[in-house]
Amino acid sequence: MASIFTAVGFMAALGLLLATILILANRRLYVYEDPRIDQVEDLLPRANCGACGTAGCRPFAEMLVKGEIAPGRCTVNSPAMNKLIADFLGVDLGADEKRVARLACAGGAHVAFMRASYGGVESCRAAALVSGGGKGCSWGCLGMGDCAEVCDFDAIRLDRHGLPIVDASKCTACGDCVTVCPKDLFSLHAISHRLWVACKNLDPGDEGEHECDVVCTACGRCAQDSPEGLIEIRDNLAVVDYTKNAIASKVAIERCPTGAIVWLEPDGRIIKGKDARKVVRKEALPLA
Repeated sequence: MASIFTAVGFMAALGLLLATILILANRRLYVYEDPRIDQVEDLLPRANCGACGTAGCRPFAEMLVKGEIAPGRCTVNSPAMNKLIADFLGVDLGADEKRVARLACAGGAHVAFMRASYGGVESCRAAALVSGGGKGCSWGCLGMGDCAEVCDFDAIRLDRHGLPIVDASKCTACGDCVTVCPKDLFSLHAISHRLWVACKNLDPGDEGEHECDVVCTACGRCAQDSPEGLIEIRDNLAVVDYTKNAIASKVAIERCPTGAIVWLEPDGRIIKGKDARKVVRKEALPLA
């Protein structure tokens, strides 16, 4: 019996010692966390999309409580919820300009040639690994919808010609489409960036037109007609300097012969210039 009592006493003493160590360690290593972080996180959408520029809603809540970021940076939350967060923290709502994903390609199946038939997994990323996916334009959209598949907000759909269409009202600028596109055709832009080059082809004009009817031919007319410095021709492609966005206008698109440079209206309409050739073909081009 004595040995049993000794063992029990030893275990009790050991337990008490370890508990004391844990209590002391907890006091020494304790890191205070503002309880408002949990409350603010509960007011966020928990989408963890990264559109605000942080790794997720929890880090965003931590920065909000610290006053390092404004509630308005969350583009997924409703304005009312962001206002509620601002009132709760006693800070200004803040308002970043809404950003959306834009596609630098207009070469759907009715205007851009396919030079090979791909029969593998229905995925742009998989197709791109097989000789670029079979499209004549090496920079063109493959139209298999990886971007639409990864969009958690149903902001992207494919049109009848296999081109992604972004619904600006649903887009949160999370950047998933930017990441998944194997051709790097998506980028995030402020909605005020209405002058847009819907092409990324770097081939010389004649070579590009041989593969796609709506390619940028680097003719330079948009640059000539625009205020100095707004547009430059770089590597056979028109490039808009958005630091000068305030001087952008529809003038730049009017003489574009292919309609590669367009003006984006707030209601979603895509405006081409008066000299842009009309696209009348409705069906897909044959495999060439």
